[in-house]
Amino acid sequence: MPLLNQPPDPDPTKPTFALPPGACDTHVHLFGPSHKYRFASDSPYVSHDALPADLFAMQDAVGLSTAVIVSPGGYGRDYTMLADVLAQYPERLRGVALMPDDTPSAAFARLGKLGVRGLRMISDKRGGHLPHYNAETAARAHEHGWHVQFYPHGTDIVDYADKLLALPNDIVLDHFASIPAAGGVDQPAVKAVLRMLDTGRVWLKLSGPMRCTTDNLPYAAVTPLAKLFVKHAPERLVWGSDWPHVNMAGREMPNDGALIDLMAEWVPDAAVRDRIFAHNAKALYGFA
Repeated sequence: MPLLNQPPDPDPTKPTFALPPGACDTHVHLFGPSHKYRFASDSPYVSHDALPADLFAMQDAVGLSTAVIVSPGGYGRDYTMLADVLAQYPERLRGVALMPDDTPSAAFARLGKLGVRGLRMISDKRGGHLPHYNAETAARAHEHGWHVQFYPHGTDIVDYADKLLALPNDIVLDHFASIPAAGGVDQPAVKAVLRMLDTGRVWLKLSGPMRCTTDNLPYAAVTPLAKLFVKHAPERLVWGSDWPHVNMAGREMPNDGALIDLMAEWVPDAAVRDRIFAHNAKALYGFA
């Protein structure tokens, strides 16, 4: 029986600092309307509706301007909802898609015109219902200017680093590359990410700290990782909320304003913070 995700906090607090114009949330998911878009039969979860209007209400409350919709795993490799939403909001939204391995070039071209900028792949250890590393699919995506967004599992970025760097695409790593924060900043997985960032064609999302620790806010164990990556490569970091925060059963649901406030500690320099929230995202996703 699929797990029903709990809804996000409906009352995001106002951040303690002002976000810059064009501030972007580079990692959100949308769901519904449920009568129109059906969950994949092998999805481990289902969700209440999380519609564009709900997303925009959260963004308006905290000062965000744009968002990148990551096609949710709950829909498997069906990107219909993503395409429909991007067609409705071409200025405010961009997309990252979960693509079938046999997707034809025409489909890549159509989605690219709608605002899709990358395809997402996951570690084999995250299960078989979503796309895994596939060099051929990545090469077809590269023909259309797409990057590869990769979600590792645990410390296995160590095993994937060279395979990802062998692709022609730019690479975006989800959620701190999924590095277990308890392992500290000297673990091999951190060194692998630093090496990848040094190539100049790898980006890292300061998103989903709850995916790297079992702690609740403020996810203190993640702070040393965040500060290290900010010091090392601020020009290739972007921020994401992971709204509406799926797979949080039995855990404290984070407030989205409080998630933004973590950046005050992770990135004390306001100019660097603005770069991560706005300028880097504009460069990576092609916002006007």
